[in-house]
Amino acid sequence: MKCDEFLARVRERGEYTSQDEALAITQEVLAVPAQRITPGEAEDLASQPPGPLQQALSSADHEQPEKFGSEEFHRRVAERTGARPRTALWDAGAVLTTVADAVPGGELNQVISRPPSSHAVLFGKADLAD
Repeated sequence: MKCDEFLARVRERGEYTSQDEALAITQEVLAVPAQRITPGEAEDLASQPPGPLQQALSSADHEQPEKFGSEEFHRRVAERTGARPRTALWDAGAVLTTVADAVPGGELNQVISRPPSSHAVLFGKADLAD
């Protein structure tokens, strides 16, 4: 999937006014799951989405992944985007379901299989992909 197509899907799902807004939200949202995976896993995952989106995932500069649930995930998205919690939920859904469309199941499983398992739902998955 090319960057323009990816951002068009995010823009449509998130009902954003421009590609620039979709890009800004996407970069902020993707920085949060990057905190939950190892730098190596972030690098693997970053090889999947198009161009500028790779930077948000590969910016992980920690040695050990953090463990946090969906509520904390959305709090962090809200903090990064300056949005209210309900808007952060919307933003995360628009971006992460598009990531799930763009990334092969095996790569995505590395992200969503980390405890807590509730993160599969963030990506629009009821469970792990095959």
